[in-house]
Amino acid sequence: MSDGIGIRLLGPVTGVLGDAEIDLGAARQRAVVAMLASPPGRVVTKGRLVEGLWGDDAPPSAEQSVYTYVAGLRRALEPGREPGRRSTVLVGEAGGYRLLLAPRQVDSCLFTELVEEARLLDPGRGDDALRVLEQALSLWRGVARSGLAGPFAEAERSRLEQLFLSATEARAETLLRLGRQREAITALQDLVGRHPLREHLHELLVLALHGADRQAEALLAYERARRTLDEELGVLPGEGLRAAHRVVLSGGAEEPPSATTSVPRQLPRDLIGFVGRSEEVARLRSLLAPEAGPPHPVVSVSGPPGVGKSALAVHVGHAVEDRFPDGQLAIALRGGTPGVAPLPAHEIAGRLLRGIGTSNEDIPVDVDEAAAMWRSRLHGRRLLVLLDDAAGLAQIRPFLGTPLGVSVLVTSRESFTAGDDCVQLRLRPLSGPESAAMLSKLAGDERVAADAGHTAALVGLCDGLPLALRIAGARLADRPDWTVGELAERLADERTRLHELEAGDLAVRSGLAASWSHLTHSDHAVDRAAARMLALLGLVHVPDLSADAAARLAGVPEREAGCALDRLSDAHLLERDVRGRFQLHDLVRVFAGELVPAEGRKAPLLRLFGYYAAGLRSAARTADPNRVHPTHLPVAEPGRAFRDADEANAWIEQEEPTLLAAAAQAMADPDDDLARTGAALGLAMLWPQQKAYRVADLISIGNRALSVAERLADDETAMHAHSQAGVGEYFKGDLTAALEHVDRHLTLARRLNDRFDEQRAHGNLAATYAKAQRYDRALEHALAQREIAREISSEVGERYALLQIGNAHRQMGRLGEAAAALEEAAAMAGRAGDAALEGHMRHALGALQLDRGDLEAGLAQLERALGRAVAGGTKLMQVQCLIQLARANRLLARRTAAAERLAEAESLARALDSASWLERVAEEREAMGAAGPEG
Repeated sequence: MSDGIGIRLLGPVTGVLGDAEIDLGAARQRAVVAMLASPPGRVVTKGRLVEGLWGDDAPPSAEQSVYTYVAGLRRALEPGREPGRRSTVLVGEAGGYRLLLAPRQVDSCLFTELVEEARLLDPGRGDDALRVLEQALSLWRGVARSGLAGPFAEAERSRLEQLFLSATEARAETLLRLGRQREAITALQDLVGRHPLREHLHELLVLALHGADRQAEALLAYERARRTLDEELGVLPGEGLRAAHRVVLSGGAEEPPSATTSVPRQLPRDLIGFVGRSEEVARLRSLLAPEAGPPHPVVSVSGPPGVGKSALAVHVGHAVEDRFPDGQLAIALRGGTPGVAPLPAHEIAGRLLRGIGTSNEDIPVDVDEAAAMWRSRLHGRRLLVLLDDAAGLAQIRPFLGTPLGVSVLVTSRESFTAGDDCVQLRLRPLSGPESAAMLSKLAGDERVAADAGHTAALVGLCDGLPLALRIAGARLADRPDWTVGELAERLADERTRLHELEAGDLAVRSGLAASWSHLTHSDHAVDRAAARMLALLGLVHVPDLSADAAARLAGVPEREAGCALDRLSDAHLLERDVRGRFQLHDLVRVFAGELVPAEGRKAPLLRLFGYYAAGLRSAARTADPNRVHPTHLPVAEPGRAFRDADEANAWIEQEEPTLLAAAAQAMADPDDDLARTGAALGLAMLWPQQKAYRVADLISIGNRALSVAERLADDETAMHAHSQAGVGEYFKGDLTAALEHVDRHLTLARRLNDRFDEQRAHGNLAATYAKAQRYDRALEHALAQREIAREISSEVGERYALLQIGNAHRQMGRLGEAAAALEEAAAMAGRAGDAALEGHMRHALGALQLDRGDLEAGLAQLERALGRAVAGGTKLMQVQCLIQLARANRLLARRTAAAERLAEAESLARALDSASWLERVAEEREAMGAAGPEG
């Protein structure tokens, strides 16, 4: 077997099942076996397999590839299995797969079991320990997981190699205890050559040579170790190696390795259920155990409450313990412990100094003197210091600046970017697959795999926070009668979510409350402003906010709001993205939403929603001043101004998800003023969404605004809402629904004596009837629109009416009348600078010229129309122009150009998810297929 530790019956490259050799396929297929066998017998979900094979870089085809690998493995493992019969070795389970092997059939599991068995044996049973260790080491055959790639293989390779080194060290120590120094020397010399920076091996070699009466060689071995550590890491030998050196110099009897030093080992136990974080673990190991040079002096892991900072720090601390032979200290600084004050500096000093052997009587009372003693006594030591849950940089600053060779690993909810020589790792929530893997370890693979859909929902409700996932897993483990779906359903209710995320002394709410309390009771004004801002942000259910919007919400200047937002970001209660926008995770938002009393909600929300509505109206007018925007609902807040159409369009595009969410929240609010402002915001989305072809949103906003109008008995709001919903249904292709809405629009406009909206409704009816191929009715409403538009001097209405008149005449075969109407409309649009409507006119004229057989003129007209559509960002008009350009090139026997234009049209129609225009593409492709060869 080429793999250092693999599968006894199933090798990673070729293996043996019974007496027959088998080929397990390519590297990723072999990696699937390794995951299923670590350990075997449990269900491994498809999500965990994907995560283990690719991490966050999984291709879209990842899950299909997993199916392929499993099928290949089944063929390899059971070559004689009849088609259609279920596998008896690699079986499918709900959501995953299970490898039916006993753990002792898997080398890695047997190896781990034997090493642990030897560790637990009484020290007096040295012969038994040696026998078990040698049995374990006999399983090793080279590099662990050789040839396998992916996050799982990398993590498992590291784990097994560390375990192997621990086992070899344990064997050497056991040989020394048994008085078999010469055997130990041979093994240790080989190991030191392969692992020159593992200091404990040097220590054991010095003691072994001394015990074999080879004093000169022992001193030479110490000197080689000292020089290697100095040249490679820039550090002095640790206490254990120095103690071994003293034994040689004194000529005393060899001491058992465990008695040569008194090394602090204060790290908490590593979590059995630790999952994921492969990139973060690799980054921290590169800082704390670099291949060359000393470890980095200060490394900070920061992030929001419950994100798993402490668990990661402890996990990495154990992984690099061999690089710190003088031990590991660990102190809980209580920076975020609810109801408990952070550990004061003099107490931190005392604990650090006592940890390295300083008596209480010798510890200075003055903090600066104690910190100086701390640094002085670290000289020459190789020590890892974990300062967990720091309140901030000020709490630990006196204890930094340690000599090279000592690393301080800090966890905190605060940012440490201002610290000297500090490298900060900002910890994000777990990915979806990592979160599911954590739940599997806590609640059981089978239970989680049996309900993949609800597992994904539960992971989302926990925001990927390990603390929340641990609580959810604990609750499932405590309630075996619950399904994952039942717990997900309980967490779906925001009113009780934080209550549900409590188990014993674990609670998401308490962690968040501690962070907020720290800000609220701070002596710094910016902290208190940040606490107030967090409470207000909890009122708003939007994906993100800009600093100017947060300022309106809080009713403070933008500079002050920006400082508060930055402080929340530094405290990891708020995320700031690369665009400079801010987001709350859902659990933080739910917590923050509890902080403002009911009577304090309305004013800040009105300020924000009003600001959005006014800003959107301003942006839409600036982007296209030729469109008429509904402004009947008053908005008290001033909106922002825009320099030009480009700035306005960019703002709309960036803010669109937030504006939609804000409109939905406001329209659903029981307060009438908030609902009315929400309707104003939603109805202001008409033209931007029509241009971008946001069909579902047009319909949804229109219907929500209709509900508000019915509640407020507001006919004017209802009129505009019917118009918006009608446009959406028109684009969707549900012409019956569209006609119902536009008929109501017309009825309400007449009832309100609103002549502008009356002619507008006629224009929409004309377009809808034309799409339904009822051209006589379309012409009737288009003529009615033109008459009213002329009466009220609405040029934009008259231009649109002429467009519909021209289209109706063209479809009825009256090409001369169609041309006259369209040319008049195009001239009017050109004079008015109405580029969007001019594009529509040019498209219609181009199609008309193709009908007449004037192909080159039609092609030129359509190219101009496409240019207008692209410049104006009107997606649907681009599709229409491209289809007509394909038609023009087909008629000119330019098949290559026709095919290129049609491919562009199809791509854009698919992006818009427009079934009706995809049908038009198909019709043109069929016509193209029937055409002759290219001329």
